[in-house]
Amino acid sequence: MQIPSSSSPDALLAALAAHYMAMPPVAAMQPRVLDWEDGCLRMHAPLAANVNDKGCAFGGSLSSLMTIAGWGLAFLTLAQAGQEADIYIADSRVRYLKPVYDDLLVEVRLDTAGEGADAIDLPGALRSKGRASVRMEARTVLADGGAAAVLVGRYVAIARD
Repeated sequence: MQIPSSSSPDALLAALAAHYMAMPPVAAMQPRVLDWEDGCLRMHAPLAANVNDKGCAFGGSLSSLMTIAGWGLAFLTLAQAGQEADIYIADSRVRYLKPVYDDLLVEVRLDTAGEGADAIDLPGALRSKGRASVRMEARTVLADGGAAAVLVGRYVAIARD
């Protein structure tokens, strides 16, 4: 995905949303980028497009939405710094804690656990090494603010030649 000519937050979010909708499996989930503030990307998807046979959210949809949200945060972090890279999820672990009977709301942030007080410098690592790895933590948030599912994933960015 290329960085739009304008690197304003609105332009980057619009480019991210268009990228998601260009992938048929992702478009079928009907995800919507809500906002990106203070290092947190928030996304939404309607329950009706992601429902299982029990009337709650399909676990695969929860995992998928959290995975693409983490990918999106990596893209936004790099694009804001003017860097393009191929971004992949390298590994992830998902915990399903409670069923979701409402629309899906996901929040994702860099996971700095074990990284000390400083946030990970994804653009700096990519610039100096041509490759960078970052951990993200995504949560599917319930109406009461609790977590329905949590994904911890490691994303890899490889600089384009």
